[in-house]
Amino acid sequence: MRNKKLVAQVLELYPRIFHACHSRHVRDPKTREAVSVNQARVLDHLDDVEPTSLMVLARHMGVGASTMSLTIERLARRGYVTRSRDAVDRRVVNLRLTAAGARLRDAQSVLDPGRVQSMILRLSPADRADAVRGLALLARAASEEMHTRSSKTVRSRKQESVGPHIKRRTG
Repeated sequence: MRNKKLVAQVLELYPRIFHACHSRHVRDPKTREAVSVNQARVLDHLDDVEPTSLMVLARHMGVGASTMSLTIERLARRGYVTRSRDAVDRRVVNLRLTAAGARLRDAQSVLDPGRVQSMILRLSPADRADAVRGLALLARAASEEMHTRSSKTVRSRKQESVGPHIKRRTG
């Protein structure tokens, strides 16, 4: 089968699986409190050890600082995020996950487990094994693709940091 046809099939099939099974909200496994998928996405970009600046997070997620501030305010009020001023630049607001935020981040899944189970049970045992094997192959290729892109980004950033006025030595 030609590559364009394979790509077209993945582009058609994946959204059908996602729309049938995606989570509508994320629940804290301890409190059973729900947060929106958008708020869960924000938590997924934060860490409980290394701080992330509010501005960097907003830029990364493609929203304005005021929009991100509102989301962070809601998450902080619920005890999922802490804010602190940067020790070096007091204008910078650093964000970290609390223990509750890390618990919620780690518990979330893009897909609803119950819906996935229901979908899988519609298949014969042989088809189930084939389906999971196919997904495992695609996931492996996805990991390799992300690693390749990440390596290219790191190399690109290193080249940019040298600056255009400094000639790089190669070889």
